[in-house]
Amino acid sequence: MTRIVLIFILLLPILVSCASAQERVQAVGLLLSHPIDDQEWNGKGYQGMLKVQSALGVDIIVKEDIRTNEQVEQAISSFDDADVNLVFGHGAIYADFFMNIKDTYPDIHFVSFNGEVEGDNITSLHFEGYPMGYFAGMLAAKKSQTGEVGVIGAFPYQPEVAGFADGAKAVDPSTNVSVEFVNSWVDDDRALALLAEMKANEVDVFYPAGDGYHQQVIEEVKRSGLFAIGYLGDQLDLGGSTVLTSTIQNVEGLYEYVAETFQSGALQSGNMYFDFEDGLISLGEYSQEVPEDVQIWLDEHITAYKETGKLPYQ
Repeated sequence: MTRIVLIFILLLPILVSCASAQERVQAVGLLLSHPIDDQEWNGKGYQGMLKVQSALGVDIIVKEDIRTNEQVEQAISSFDDADVNLVFGHGAIYADFFMNIKDTYPDIHFVSFNGEVEGDNITSLHFEGYPMGYFAGMLAAKKSQTGEVGVIGAFPYQPEVAGFADGAKAVDPSTNVSVEFVNSWVDDDRALALLAEMKANEVDVFYPAGDGYHQQVIEEVKRSGLFAIGYLGDQLDLGGSTVLTSTIQNVEGLYEYVAETFQSGALQSGNMYFDFEDGLISLGEYSQEVPEDVQIWLDEHITAYKETGKLPYQ
């Protein structure tokens, strides 16, 4: 059964503004495809909503387990009844749902992630995954002792998977990159089976690029005395020195940015892209297993990328 979470309401004083009512956030809704605590990705969406509530002092309404067209239609209807005028769909599945329903609710601005959209009152947010994976691959190749590194992706469409392979090859063309896909964000049994296959092939640095199974993979990598690169959030606390660094997507900060931009009347419709230079993608803290000269080397490459938009060795 769909659960609705109503968060404590902070009321703003009535403000006199030249902006129209539609340009100000009245209430914000969030749709999640799974429960909040089911994946780190969902938790980040919820934390993003809390940041929006704190920053703007508005009502937020969260609905979980929304995965079908009928469920989306019912949820949006209830949001409309509650005067919600900014809705986040926390995942690519909502792009098409929102495209089909947006014209019915012209006073609501719909926001999804990593899907292609067009037209009015709809925006899709894209983290630039390729550079993120590229720098992870560079570090993996630099650290590998066997010349074998591996990425366990969720789906083939993830640009960070291709980025990881290209980054590793750019540093050392002799590096062999094993690429496998779980074909799910949450199937940790399949992910662990792929990990075992890679270990049998002497892979010693792993990039589990899936938010529903990456923690389980890192824990197993740690038990094996090998290395991993964290995904989505900073995983150093989970894996200790096992986690060389993490590719971080600042989902919470992006929620706040989008809500504040909508509040000012400046949120654009269409597809928006965010990268290292926007401060919304970064690498996490380095493990003590990463030598200082390697840390400096990689940081300098990232700084150059921020300044030029050009990846190293390309």
